[in-house]
Amino acid sequence: MEKIKIGILGYGNLGKGVECAVKQNEDMELAAVFTRRNPQTVKILTSNVPVFSADVLDDGMKRPVFDVLIACGGSAADLPQQTPRYAEYYNIVDSYDNHNKAAEHFVRVDRAARLGKKLAVICAGWDPGIFSLSRVIAAAAFPQGENYTFWGSGVSQGHSDAVRKIEGVKDARQYTIPADEAVRMVRGGHMPVLEAGQKHVRECFVVAEEGADYEKIRNEIVNMPDYFQGYTTAVHFISEEEMKEKHSTLHHAGMMIRPARTGWENSSNALYELRLRMDSNPEFCGCIMCAYARAAFRLNSEGHSGCRTVFDIPAGKTFYGSRRELFGML
Repeated sequence: MEKIKIGILGYGNLGKGVECAVKQNEDMELAAVFTRRNPQTVKILTSNVPVFSADVLDDGMKRPVFDVLIACGGSAADLPQQTPRYAEYYNIVDSYDNHNKAAEHFVRVDRAARLGKKLAVICAGWDPGIFSLSRVIAAAAFPQGENYTFWGSGVSQGHSDAVRKIEGVKDARQYTIPADEAVRMVRGGHMPVLEAGQKHVRECFVVAEEGADYEKIRNEIVNMPDYFQGYTTAVHFISEEEMKEKHSTLHHAGMMIRPARTGWENSSNALYELRLRMDSNPEFCGCIMCAYARAAFRLNSEGHSGCRTVFDIPAGKTFYGSRRELFGML
């Protein structure tokens, strides 16, 4: 069996999660890892797989052979540049998670992928990603209802990365925590109008560089558009030792809930709920990205190009197995 060759761009927590997911998929193999660090200092888990400088991806004469590039950078600064940049030359998958700017990201990536006749999949994580699918299915099936999404309690990779980009921050973890009262109301069948800041609170633990201005860092965090602005956000400054001791795991969870009414007079109640829980957010996300890498490879092999989201890809394209096994999922 000829395997789908995967390239990983960025070998942080998410890159390692993708590497683990590739190992679990018998129709895939890791072809190469690309890093902005010195490749000689990056030690990966997979034996006999080369690590290159990310600069190699820009060199048309030396591009290594792989079928799909999985971009594992952050949504705040990396993916808005990397995905459109490489979509012209490679089938590519990212987990861009800035919901408010996803449409703009799509346009830029689609233009590049169509130019190069490649297939790109963006926002292929758990949210956006499989939660996005759930929201659409729930809204389509139960029009007399409202969608509510709650993240956590757990570590948000995207928000943590956004905090780490702030000048003077050495390391950071951001915990997203659902507001208990909001969850109780929704599960009780109510359909309240909730602002984003009423559904969650945010808590940041920050290791600052020596001599950094704590108050400046705090202000940049709580006023960051699209990430913290409008939320109740607590910022705690801690030592590197405390970070390693108490905040080394990357667990997360989430709930997508739609209370709805059914029946001729809307007299019956219904509740659609999808819940996720994961010990490792990056490993969980890496598994989803590999499924959509399979879909990207298949679609491009069939002559499709341009950008796609999870809304545009038939579920069967993500599944490894026979048609009979697929029907077994019905």
